[in-house]
Amino acid sequence: MTMSFTLLRVLCLMVALVLSGPASAQSAFPPVKAAPQGPVDWAPLAPLGEPGTSAWVRGDQADVRLIAARTAVAGGQDSVRLGLQFDLKPGWKVYWRSPGDAGYPPSIDWTGSDNLADATLEWPVPHRFELFGIQTAGYDGQVVLPITARLTEPGRPVQLAAAVEYLICSEICIPGEATLALSLPAGPGGPSDFAHLIERFQAQVPSAGHGIALDRFTVAGETLEVSVTADPPLKAPDVFVEGPLGAGAGDGVVSGAPKVHLADGGRRATFTMPLLAAQAPNTALTVTVVDGDRGLEVQAEPTAGAVRVEEGGLGLAAILGLAVLGGLILNLMPCVLPVLSLKVMGFVSHGGAARGEVRAAFLASAAGIVVAFLVLAGALAGLKMAGAAVGWGIQFQQPLFLIGMIALLTLFAANLWGFFEVPLPSWLSGAGGSLGAPRTLAGHFSAGAFATLLATPCSAPFLGTAVGFALARGPLEIGLIFAALGVGMAVPYLAIAAFPALAQKLPRPGRWMLWLKVVLGFALAGTALWLLAVLMAQLGSEAAALVAGLMAAVVAALALRHRMRETLRPLASLAVVALVAAAFAAPLTQRPTEAVSGSVPVIGLWQPWSLDAIAAEVAAGRVVFVDVTADWCITCKVNKAAVVERGAVLDALRGPGVVAMKADWTSPDPAIADYLASFGRYGIPFNAVYGPAAPDGIALPELLSTDAVLQALTQAAGTPAT
Repeated sequence: MTMSFTLLRVLCLMVALVLSGPASAQSAFPPVKAAPQGPVDWAPLAPLGEPGTSAWVRGDQADVRLIAARTAVAGGQDSVRLGLQFDLKPGWKVYWRSPGDAGYPPSIDWTGSDNLADATLEWPVPHRFELFGIQTAGYDGQVVLPITARLTEPGRPVQLAAAVEYLICSEICIPGEATLALSLPAGPGGPSDFAHLIERFQAQVPSAGHGIALDRFTVAGETLEVSVTADPPLKAPDVFVEGPLGAGAGDGVVSGAPKVHLADGGRRATFTMPLLAAQAPNTALTVTVVDGDRGLEVQAEPTAGAVRVEEGGLGLAAILGLAVLGGLILNLMPCVLPVLSLKVMGFVSHGGAARGEVRAAFLASAAGIVVAFLVLAGALAGLKMAGAAVGWGIQFQQPLFLIGMIALLTLFAANLWGFFEVPLPSWLSGAGGSLGAPRTLAGHFSAGAFATLLATPCSAPFLGTAVGFALARGPLEIGLIFAALGVGMAVPYLAIAAFPALAQKLPRPGRWMLWLKVVLGFALAGTALWLLAVLMAQLGSEAAALVAGLMAAVVAALALRHRMRETLRPLASLAVVALVAAAFAAPLTQRPTEAVSGSVPVIGLWQPWSLDAIAAEVAAGRVVFVDVTADWCITCKVNKAAVVERGAVLDALRGPGVVAMKADWTSPDPAIADYLASFGRYGIPFNAVYGPAAPDGIALPELLSTDAVLQALTQAAGTPAT
């Protein structure tokens, strides 16, 4: 046990050091914007403080001291009540005894103390912190960990030397240390100035009281269920299930975040949660139920039995059906329209072709779509397991990905304009082909994969539900649901593969296709310009202009190559490769501008977004409309143009008592990602309405309608519809 805990601490220290590097944006706790990122800069004061306390050990992230409930040790007194006090700076947290998926709790080495037999550290009710599926438990603000110190010689003076080690986290995690000294003389003394503070946190240590009682503790497969009764009623309960407690330390949380069902006005609660670790037979587990500042802690052995199924919940089979439907509708979303040129050229190139050739081509395109979705699923599952941000379309937040897509679109457009062709090996399909009008199985496969990548900035009805369900679960569910999304998007291709006569009735290819290719090439060039605008929002106008100039040079080089002698064309090809490589390197030489985020003021109708601002406006009786958007989200722009910024909705948002807030997710912002995850959403567009009658928010559908927005505004205000 001791060795495993030591190894865990070493691993956590290594993770903390890695996370403190410049590439880190995640930690075990939700990040804050203004957290200092330097090393802990301790400035210990004198070894002794006022009566009943050690001196503060002050730091940039937290102040730490040791306090006592009395100023002296009375005659015959065999123990003293102490407290380890943390005053944490805003945004910084320390861990509970069982920290969860990451971290380690505070520990105290009493070596050097005099007249101290042993000391027992106790743990007030913790708070749950969640970031993209990583569950941790701990404390923020101010916390006092109560300590019972047993004396070797009752009634004699005690000298306490406490070497404290802990991990403190915000955007980064920093190992902290504090050396504390406290002296309590012998004598009658009296209560110290800190007695009430210690007792307040002692009252928060979970026990068998506090008006909460365990009714039922069952296990079924990999699911745990805890049922409790409470008086007074529960308000916002949570539960942690740990391995057996030994020697005052937990063996770790073995349950995931629960689904909570309250009944009888909060006097009964049922928690259903996943079991994350194998349970030994006949093993008592520690159940800690918390609700605000009170908690229940009992050790119990779960019994085998059925667990409660939450009404209205969708199973995996239903979600797979929604995923297929969402993928099908995705074909109609504006993000997929930029690849219309590739689809059109693919269709018209099959006019008069043999049935077998048509069927194989469209099956290859469908395979490209499904494989691309599976690659996305693997990448998102890997990021989630590594603790990184996950979401639908988040790759468009990465400048290098944007530059890669801009380069591909530029090459596709130049190909459609006839500046070059890239013949593919004949062994792939026995016939040549090119990027613009694929005539090989590999070309059709690539076109399907490319269409999938450009579709990811869009959302569609049912797609958000399916993606949210997948990303809240494990790799298997992510893979299955994303495969279903791919099948749904590939349905039109599969339909033509099943009925190839549809494609055979198209006009045969001819000279008219040359003019069509030019027009569709300009459509792809327009898409590249849109992505350049997104890049400018992330890196600034200078970097975007540099990439645009390099892409223009690529087109010019390809146009010149087309007119060069055969012997000189390799030089032009090398120039194209060098220009594309320079585009990828260009952002590294630029100084990125500060990305627009939820905390940056927005001009006009919109106000800056923050959770605190929402709470303040609702407390003042106002209705808040939240729009989470990004420059790369085409569906977001369609929602604004068609619904939000016109007609009755615009009039309502400008009306008295209504506030519109914008959260811009063009660049990565963990606060916005965490906000989306709180609604079970992992992509945008996302809109929610808050008000006195809806303080927790009403989530709106991905595709907005005037009626849906107006109804939510009325419902949140708590006024009858007119």
